[in-house]
Amino acid sequence: MNRVLLFCEFDGSGFVGYQNQDNGRSVQGTLEKALSSIYKTDIKITGCSRTDAGVHASEHASSYDAPFVIPADRIPMALNAILPDDVAVKKAVYVADDISARFDTKGKTYCYRIYCSRTRSPLRSRYSYYSSFPCDVELMKQAAGAFAGTHDFAAFCAAGGSQITTVRKINSVTVERSADDPDMIEIRVTGEAFLYNMVRIIAGTLYYVGIGKIAPSEIPGIIDGLDRSRAGKTMPAKGLTLERVYYDIAGL
Repeated sequence: MNRVLLFCEFDGSGFVGYQNQDNGRSVQGTLEKALSSIYKTDIKITGCSRTDAGVHASEHASSYDAPFVIPADRIPMALNAILPDDVAVKKAVYVADDISARFDTKGKTYCYRIYCSRTRSPLRSRYSYYSSFPCDVELMKQAAGAFAGTHDFAAFCAAGGSQITTVRKINSVTVERSADDPDMIEIRVTGEAFLYNMVRIIAGTLYYVGIGKIAPSEIPGIIDGLDRSRAGKTMPAKGLTLERVYYDIAGL
């Protein structure tokens, strides 16, 4: 067989999430249907992560075994010709047969966007959380640094996860105003792995810092306290985008 690593972009608004489910269309199912059509046989894929309903991706990776070789640069063209408008393949790479999109990831970067303005924006609402309250970005920056490192993030995990441990390593958390839109705040979280809704809860906690509900100095205690009720709210899925998936593979 020929193992392929597939990188795609999708608008999560119309999906029940990445993974196949019985209650609606999934990114996985949509890709599998297109791949099966091209290869004229049933193709199953493995994703780098199970994004929730409404979460977007500018780079999401999946792996699959191709029954025959199609030039890598032609795979995106063939798939995009039949995929719906809300998902597109950006790149395909042939890799070793033991490479898995899920198990060989070295980390991911997520971005959560908060649009702060006196008036809401219909054109931004699909991909960001709207806040009519002004956010103090400098306070959010001060608080963000406390998340870096290896911690027990039990306070930042929603119920329903299947994790064995709540210990995770976060490489960095940054908060910036968008260079293109000063009213848009972008929270980027990079780490090796994440708990259920972890990034959305970190974003919600930093949002609470920005609007004055939580002080930056409280963050270390919230992390150490392991108490979900002390952290911020779980932000809506629509503001979250998976931006980058990291692999230790030549050429990626």
